[in-house]
Amino acid sequence: MRITASYKVSDTTAFKRKLLEWAQSFDEVVWFDSNGHRDRYYSFDTLLAVDALTSFQTDFINGFDNLKEYQSATKDWIFGYLTYDLKNDIERLSSGHTDRLKFPEIHFFQPKKVIRVKDKEVLFDYLNIVADEIQTDYEMFLSKHSYKTDIQLNNQSVKIKMGIFKDEYFRQVKKMLVHIHRGDIYEANFCQEFYAENTRIDALKTYQRLNSVSKAPFATFLKLHDKYLISASPERYLKKRGTKIISQPIKGTARRSDDIKTDRKLKLDLQESSKERAENIMIVDLVRNDLSKSARRGTVEVEELCGVYSFAQVHQMISTVVARVEPEKNIIEILKETFPMGSMTGAPKVSAMKIIERLEAFKRGLYSGSVGYIDPKGDFDFNVVIRSILYNDTEKYVSFPVGSAITALSNPESEYEECLLKARAMRDVLENG
Repeated sequence: MRITASYKVSDTTAFKRKLLEWAQSFDEVVWFDSNGHRDRYYSFDTLLAVDALTSFQTDFINGFDNLKEYQSATKDWIFGYLTYDLKNDIERLSSGHTDRLKFPEIHFFQPKKVIRVKDKEVLFDYLNIVADEIQTDYEMFLSKHSYKTDIQLNNQSVKIKMGIFKDEYFRQVKKMLVHIHRGDIYEANFCQEFYAENTRIDALKTYQRLNSVSKAPFATFLKLHDKYLISASPERYLKKRGTKIISQPIKGTARRSDDIKTDRKLKLDLQESSKERAENIMIVDLVRNDLSKSARRGTVEVEELCGVYSFAQVHQMISTVVARVEPEKNIIEILKETFPMGSMTGAPKVSAMKIIERLEAFKRGLYSGSVGYIDPKGDFDFNVVIRSILYNDTEKYVSFPVGSAITALSNPESEYEECLLKARAMRDVLENG
């Protein structure tokens, strides 16, 4: 059972900063920040879960079935992640690359404390065993007390390495294009890794810096003991609200410009690009097919096709696909039937994933997976883990992969430049501190 209390705050910016700093005293933290972005499916400004009462982690073998049992047993808030390599639980696939980050393939926990911020209201949702701490916690957040993290490091010493160099990237993209031209696939998301070894970073400060420059709608800070996700994701994988499910795939990226006229032209060029629209539409078709596995017949529809939205550093082409599910439909089955998200695989999905595994040079793990929550009513919301820094403090390993969609119209040089554009914020934050 949970006890809920609501309070008003006048300065939500200061309150949120203290909230996230306070959360660092716990071993399990999931923080979501919408950064002021509000579409029709907006639910909160900030959502925080800390301090596990129970937790669940496993590898991919029967991963979704085991998650189903855990969610059914708790019937409460659970927060956590699904790694890309859960594809191996769904299809006859494998992951052969070295795992240098060592994240379990699924990890969820039932938090003792859930705190939501929306407008000027803060909602505390605490389990009974800690409910007497609500008032104390609230008063601490309003005080002038400053929270300090245990690790105080700067990132000046981070030396970024490339998983593959430019020539190798070109060779692999050309191999991908051979598969496309002979009809094996229509599109595939090809990714490369940037990384740093023997490196320690202050994860909280790194997140704060990345979030300040990116201001993404699905920004996430995840801490599970020694493992961290620092994410400026702009993309929603899947949301469930009642019997409605919503997916918002992104395909199509253009840089921003400080010059207003140039910026408008870049946005218009993206909107009118036949290549970018083709990429987006192919993934929309894949998402429609994925949702149809769970949906009531005739309820899958495209609410918006190839809308262009502007973020702090890039313009993005986003579509919205929705469907209706039966009330008794198992929520973990919905995730299983649509995972991994089409924007990070390609079409046809299984063929694309096989080719991706052969041509990429690293294990994706949590990158291109998803972080999210399931609430006590069975509603959920999950993002796409892109524009993200992954960090294992014990291994002293930092990783930030990036990728782009390869189609018949792709030019390797342009795709490479798109990857560098997507990597820029993360690289700047790590290298420049």
